[in-house]
Amino acid sequence: MGLTADQLQHSIDALAKVEPAFAAGLQRAGYPPERIRDPGYETLLRTIVGQQVSVAAAASIWNKLAGLLGDLTDPATVAAAADETLRAAGLSRQKASYARSLAEEVSSGRLDLASLPADDEEAIAALTHIKGIGRWSAEIYLLFAEGRADIWPAGDLAVQIEIGRMLGLAERPSEKQLRALSEPWRPHRGAAAIFAWHHYKTDMDVI
Repeated sequence: MGLTADQLQHSIDALAKVEPAFAAGLQRAGYPPERIRDPGYETLLRTIVGQQVSVAAAASIWNKLAGLLGDLTDPATVAAAADETLRAAGLSRQKASYARSLAEEVSSGRLDLASLPADDEEAIAALTHIKGIGRWSAEIYLLFAEGRADIWPAGDLAVQIEIGRMLGLAERPSEKQLRALSEPWRPHRGAAAIFAWHHYKTDMDVI
């Protein structure tokens, strides 16, 4: 499971002590809520289904898939499905191939989501071996489903925008710049990302 409210509060308090921008941001936005997903195959499949579509569209496709295939918690269900069935649920040809790749990796045992490597970079490498799972998707899974405290999705646009804004930077930092900036925030960078999303949403609500 992801980082709990208590873990987030502890980490953000630690961040506020080493970076004044977090202390100021905490005064403005308060602590973020938990963002927790169940670990395992279903959450990764939902990630693929939800890529580049709205939340509502992703929910509609998921419901159609469940209606056509039945139990989506079992990877064998998607692995055995015809491409036409996956397409009928609303998956693009590319996403159908991604969903099948994930299902086959898990059902064959080549990918064991219950025992991913303890090292974060090794776990990211294991997940990105799956077609359709890039670094960002892998990082989001490890942060929200496994609660890995130092996962840092520096390629996320909202994180880049909000960290840049909080730090008073003239321009949005690149992924490389953001990784360098975040070094003093170890081992709490997962909470830093969650706080950045929370602060970004607060800024949008104010605007």
